[in-house]
Amino acid sequence: MNKAILNTDVQKYIRDNAQSDIVKISLSKSPFPSVSPKELAQQLDGRKRIKNKLPRWYNTINIYYPEKLALEQCSSEITAGYKSELIVGNKVIDLTGGFGVDAAFFSLKAENVSHCELNKELSDISRQNAETLGFGVNHFHGDGIEKLKLSDDVYDTIYIDPSRRLSSRKVYLLKDCEPNIVKEKELLFRKSKRLIIKAAPLLDLQSTIKELGSVSEIHILSIKNECKEVLYLIDEGSSETDPPITCAVFNKDHTATFTFRASAESEFALNQYSIPMAYLYEPDVALLKAGCFKLITKEYKVKKLHQHTHLYTSDSLQENFIGRTFKVLNTWNYRSFVKQQEFRKANIICRNFPEDPDKIRKKLRIDDGGLDYLLFCTGPDHELLVIHCDRLA
Repeated sequence: MNKAILNTDVQKYIRDNAQSDIVKISLSKSPFPSVSPKELAQQLDGRKRIKNKLPRWYNTINIYYPEKLALEQCSSEITAGYKSELIVGNKVIDLTGGFGVDAAFFSLKAENVSHCELNKELSDISRQNAETLGFGVNHFHGDGIEKLKLSDDVYDTIYIDPSRRLSSRKVYLLKDCEPNIVKEKELLFRKSKRLIIKAAPLLDLQSTIKELGSVSEIHILSIKNECKEVLYLIDEGSSETDPPITCAVFNKDHTATFTFRASAESEFALNQYSIPMAYLYEPDVALLKAGCFKLITKEYKVKKLHQHTHLYTSDSLQENFIGRTFKVLNTWNYRSFVKQQEFRKANIICRNFPEDPDKIRKKLRIDDGGLDYLLFCTGPDHELLVIHCDRLA
């Protein structure tokens, strides 16, 4: 960590050159003898990257930005704020602190918050930024798991964000991550009243519950229809194997939540399907990740198009539906559509359909974009359909 970057003249340069060509700056001579062109470029790139993700950091002078991977992996202010509502008690530790966003928000709710980070420079950067922003966080450079093993301290909440092992190309199980939570779970349970695990969205929910033995709650967070985080909460003494699953969906200034249990989804009988009616709905990715396909019809008074087509329809508008909403303009059998289609530009969506959007686009010579939406899917009688829509929300 080069503290010369925090000098007033360097900070002014970083802010004044927010719109400058970063590549050009990295290849040009630095105006500061103690700061290299590469370091200037890293600060400019980092600040640009977090503009929308971390506005509090972006709008504060004397923030130090690490390499881009740490910024890509860190939580947003939105998700960190949500997680701060899940912690219990006043003594909290983040075992995999990284850039320090989660620990910063935890400190707004708890009096004693510790941040552990293996990377010395990242630990120093997090400490510097926490002091600049006024967050009361204790920073520890080292292995968070080892800190637990070597200390008699017990925490109200332990937060951990395991990462993919370098040797593992794809992660499907918690045991494939570092720290290995499955291996260390007895230690983690013994040292906390509540354990919060942030896991990769790729992990299967039920497989992860089996790996952990029990889970008190699951929270799936999405922003603008992109699944950002899956959180597993385990409370002291928990034996829950069918936890409530909460889908928290963030869109602009609005947050919507939907909570259910996997057993309720499994037991709910859905035998009737419908052709497209006046309105069409596509669930947010958080609901799809959660495996909530049938209960949606009960909650929102909509009908499903097909067992394996996760699109829903209704005659009256369901304004609170969590996901995208479309107004249906026309519906065709796929073969009929191919023979008569006159679209030159449209947004193409495929759901439970044998061809992907790129193939359809090439085959039918339809450019991407515009205001029209064409949804290609399988209907209630297993027929291939094309639905022309306007997007409402």
